[in-house]
Amino acid sequence: MPEVNETVVAGLTGYYEYIAAQLHKWVDPLSNEQFWRKPYPYGNSVGHLVLHMTGNLNYYIGARVAGTAYVRDRDREFTDGQPPRKDEALGTFDRTMAMVAATIRKQSAADWGRAYTAEREPEAADRFQIFVRCAGHAYHHVGQIVYLSRELART
Repeated sequence: MPEVNETVVAGLTGYYEYIAAQLHKWVDPLSNEQFWRKPYPYGNSVGHLVLHMTGNLNYYIGARVAGTAYVRDRDREFTDGQPPRKDEALGTFDRTMAMVAATIRKQSAADWGRAYTAEREPEAADRFQIFVRCAGHAYHHVGQIVYLSRELART
């Protein structure tokens, strides 16, 4: 089964790299002010979505699979009144994506089926499922970022 594991590793790392590239495509042109501005009175800023994606991956993959001891403050991802500068938030996001890719590459064929549990994640029963679920979650937020970035460019 080594070839199946290689296929899984290549597919997942490639998809996470695609997600990061798509995020940067839409976020890099934004100013720091645009990054943190909400174009609507409801919802989130692009910056808070980036913080949320970073926290999500650091907890579900970093803390729960890679053993990073990351402690998540999910509410603060959306409400931080003094958030970091855009370049700092993106640097943390990029380091998190590198950690995710490195963690994927460390998984053996047997590791994918290892039991998985985490707070607020009752659906993922094994490691493979959490990597897939986190990728879907991240790409969902990239879609929101595309929409918000287009709105910010109009204003």
